[in-house]
Amino acid sequence: MKIQMVDLVGQYHRMQEELTVAIQQVLANGTFINGPEVKAFADEFASYLDISYVVPCGNGTDALQISLMALGLNVGDEVIVPAFTYAAAVEVVALLGMTPVVVDVDPDTFNIDVRKIEQAISPKTKAIIAVHLFGQCCDMEPLLEIATGHNLFVIEDNAQSTGATYVFSDGTVKQAGTMGHIGTTSFFPTKPLACYGDGGALLTSDAFLAEQARMISQHGQQQKYYHKIIGCNSRLDTLQAAVLRVKLNYLDGFRESVQTIAERYDKGLFGVAGIDLPMKSSFSTHVYHQYTIKIMNGKRDGLKSYLSSKGIPSMIYYPLPVHQQEAFRQLVRIPEPLTVAPELCNSVLSLPIHTELTQSEQEYIIQSIKEYEK
Repeated sequence: MKIQMVDLVGQYHRMQEELTVAIQQVLANGTFINGPEVKAFADEFASYLDISYVVPCGNGTDALQISLMALGLNVGDEVIVPAFTYAAAVEVVALLGMTPVVVDVDPDTFNIDVRKIEQAISPKTKAIIAVHLFGQCCDMEPLLEIATGHNLFVIEDNAQSTGATYVFSDGTVKQAGTMGHIGTTSFFPTKPLACYGDGGALLTSDAFLAEQARMISQHGQQQKYYHKIIGCNSRLDTLQAAVLRVKLNYLDGFRESVQTIAERYDKGLFGVAGIDLPMKSSFSTHVYHQYTIKIMNGKRDGLKSYLSSKGIPSMIYYPLPVHQQEAFRQLVRIPEPLTVAPELCNSVLSLPIHTELTQSEQEYIIQSIKEYEK
């Protein structure tokens, strides 16, 4: 049985005819940079998110960097980041000469522990990057209250959670990536909304921030060859925008598919000794970019090897917390000891979850895990 961690080829076959037409149209028009599909996708994605502006760019990491630049942050400023995340959020802070301030995460949701934020704030703190990890939102209501009280910017890294929604205490529902001053996302091929190469976008309802981001992503230009500010070159290819326009129509259906798969995992693995299943928070839906379990008692690596021997892929996201990465050790500020993130790095294991995973494949995965744990 050939099981994939992610089956992009199988998913492509569902949309092959539509994608072929969309791509051929771009090829026929020859508008490969800033073609009409880029603006059309930005408008359609903004409508889906119920937000005013989507500014496409080259990739999700560029989106994070451009967001920091658009907010006018400076060398020496501090930006609060979670300890358990992909390196990009920390990388862009350091790259711009700022200081990443690393705080611990919640052991159940894996997202930034909002209770740890306030004590990490110093006079130099200017922003918080809230990473919506693995498919569900950070607890944004108290986070936004802290940010407002301390006059801090909030950037939402929504690369893994497009389509998730957050419910505020008054019943208001917002899409992930639309609650802070600016949101960012990635369209890397394995993401919930994905193209067939690199791509990213910034999300905001602030007209000034949208214009700043747009200028920065195009060498600081509002008008061609007139450079108003220092920027960079980060554009979403027209071909990728055409792909994204097609795939945006499938996003809700794909989300429902992986949620069904997650429910089967929950049911099949419930009560298995030594395994903690993903927690679904009360305030956020979960789009399951990853289905990540915790393996207790030091058995994670053994289970991973066993699954591999049975033809079942799995991944460790992430093997090191960001403050222990060689690139960042000397650059970060750590306000208090970090205990949860290192424990997660030693216990998490992500199982295959994607729209093409069959029920028989999933039953085989579940049974294999149960056999190992006997």
